[in-house]
Amino acid sequence: MRKITFIVGVLLTNFLSAQTFFDNFDSYTAGQKLASQSGGAWTTWSNAPGGPEDVTVVNTNYVSPSNSLYFSSNVQNGGPEDLVRNFGVLNTGNFSLNMNMNVETGKSAYFNFQKTATIGQVWAADFTFSDNGKLRIVNQTGLNFETNFEHNVWFNFRIDINFNANIWEVFINDESRGTFANSENQIASIDIFPVNQNAPYASGFFIDDFEYFVTPYTLPELNLAATFVAITGANLSGSEVSRRVKVRNLGTSSINSFDITCNYNGQDVVKNVTGLNLASLAETTINMDGFMTLIAGQNLLTAVVSNVNGNIQDGDINDDQVTIILNPIVPAEGKIVVGEEGTGTWCGWCPRGTVAMDKMAATYGDKWIGIAVHNGDPMTVANYDAGFGALIGGYPSSLVDRGNDIDPSVMEGDFLDRITVVPTALISNSASFLPYSRVLTVHVSSNFQANASNDFKLACVLVENGVTGTTSGYNQANYYAGGANGVMGGYESKPSSVPATQMVYDYVARAIAPSFGGMTNSFPSDVNSGETHSQTFTFTLAPDWNVNKLQIIGLLIDGNGKIDNAGKIDFSSVTIEDEFFMQCPNNSELTYSELGNNLLPDFINLITGGSTCALGEITSNQSPAAGSIMNNGANLVSITSTDGCGETFSCSFEVNFNNNASIIEKDGNSIKFYPNPAKDEINFSSKFEIKSIKITSLDGKEVFSKDLNSDSGSILVSNLPIGMYSIEFKNINGNISIEKFVKQ
Repeated sequence: MRKITFIVGVLLTNFLSAQTFFDNFDSYTAGQKLASQSGGAWTTWSNAPGGPEDVTVVNTNYVSPSNSLYFSSNVQNGGPEDLVRNFGVLNTGNFSLNMNMNVETGKSAYFNFQKTATIGQVWAADFTFSDNGKLRIVNQTGLNFETNFEHNVWFNFRIDINFNANIWEVFINDESRGTFANSENQIASIDIFPVNQNAPYASGFFIDDFEYFVTPYTLPELNLAATFVAITGANLSGSEVSRRVKVRNLGTSSINSFDITCNYNGQDVVKNVTGLNLASLAETTINMDGFMTLIAGQNLLTAVVSNVNGNIQDGDINDDQVTIILNPIVPAEGKIVVGEEGTGTWCGWCPRGTVAMDKMAATYGDKWIGIAVHNGDPMTVANYDAGFGALIGGYPSSLVDRGNDIDPSVMEGDFLDRITVVPTALISNSASFLPYSRVLTVHVSSNFQANASNDFKLACVLVENGVTGTTSGYNQANYYAGGANGVMGGYESKPSSVPATQMVYDYVARAIAPSFGGMTNSFPSDVNSGETHSQTFTFTLAPDWNVNKLQIIGLLIDGNGKIDNAGKIDFSSVTIEDEFFMQCPNNSELTYSELGNNLLPDFINLITGGSTCALGEITSNQSPAAGSIMNNGANLVSITSTDGCGETFSCSFEVNFNNNASIIEKDGNSIKFYPNPAKDEINFSSKFEIKSIKITSLDGKEVFSKDLNSDSGSILVSNLPIGMYSIEFKNINGNISIEKFVKQ
């Protein structure tokens, strides 16, 4: 058998001649590492042939006798095998790669195309042969292609790429499975890496007869190619999306002007582009003006370039047009999909989940509800974490409508499957909030579209956006620091431990009621289509939660534990109840001097609290009224307050009056002071000389002190805040007497 590397020409990087590479692995020694015996034809991700990343040649399963390669892994992050074949940077002409593959039953296979010569910068495309028999081709800039394949049989995989026209065509056993345009229309190497991001993370596959061809392209003098057209927004029927067109100078002369015409559903949109200086082989993206509404069914979106530098046509008319087929998904009426993501600040791979959640929210808006279920950090909700953690195998992980345990980066596929499922009931929420006691009452209603049973359950989740913290528990571990593990939404530019001061957490689950599994007996034993049933959930919100950034989510959970449907409202939709929260003075003991008076003080000014009512002011009445004569002993005082919305608050307390002349007179000291209550000043007299006076507030803070040698006088108290105080007299004999008084 043969192992051939055949190169015609001498300048691979300029593609001046064709390339052919073929390797069936039969000339290698089975049981030994491939790259270390390939003479430089193969390497590894770290460029370390013979090390753990190098793959072992096997002779147990093959197409062409008697060797092949076998890749396997059973850990969430994959590897350690990580085999690389460099192509040189390819972005013009044609490229075709094919190889025979055999993916073991219940396992997955994976490889990717790297875009640049420096590995690890940009993933041009990820090819995942999943354990469910789906081949998905994706990248971080919107590529999403899917087809089927068979497990446990050898099949031939082929991909043909026309870089000039940006047409990528996929074949299985020489049968075309479709074409797509790639926003990353360039490749430099292939990286073969065993990984399965679905629990239990089993990857196992064989590769044999690896082959590729490169056909070069000669640039004409003037040629502008339309290489890519795409939409930005949700690929759902009825969505409003924008259009962008990528063009590339595939000529030798620079380009400074051209026109682009986009056509969809029979309508043309034209944009005149001027003022450029697009060099040879350079590319740029043009955003078309306005939006277009996606319609159900299969329709073409076409972009055509013309009038290049004022010419009727350029040097190659074959690449002037690019077309994609839009067949937007039609969502089921009233269906909302829930994605729950397991995360933690300790988890270095979890920024991947954050980026995926942001992407889903930005793309699918109100059709999507994201919930971040934290583990092992200050944002953990114990009962939610326990229920969710029992369904996943590691972090980060996600469940879409509580389906299969998947990596957050592939949530979109499950979302697109679930959004078309007709829900059993439509979910709506309403809520009211008492702002002083911070009690939130939520009503979750289910309007059934089909007959059901009480196997269904309701639950309610509170989610907060914009969560920050100051302790080290809010520092985010980040394995994407430095970019070695690829671009990840900006985390590649952040440190390996992102300080709490730089982190803002969204979609944070704050509470779930009554439990992860929902409320038993949420519904009658038999529910008929057309019926509406509701349940009420009550939460007391923590003081540090920002209520204005809360979202309230109602969940309908079916008998298998999956989320059938959901509903969401922001806190702006919550009714703020008129809550009257007042606090009256505690029972007080007051003693008044005969030289003063025994009139009842005005206690209204001592009331604390308030009302959420925006209509009018609070009016209060005291009974008996201030100025009424107090009886000796206990005097019952009642205060009634009413706000502008008609809400009323009442309280009662006792004021004790001692009809003796003074406390000191009981001790033979005969100190008298008045008035009590006092507004401006307090007068005092004594048969003994007073050496000092001190006034303290009820919390023990000294607010006035004075030394004197007099048996009478006055103290100015007009500058004291309204409230209750203690006054201390110390006479020439060293006797100290303390009395309370009210400052009005």
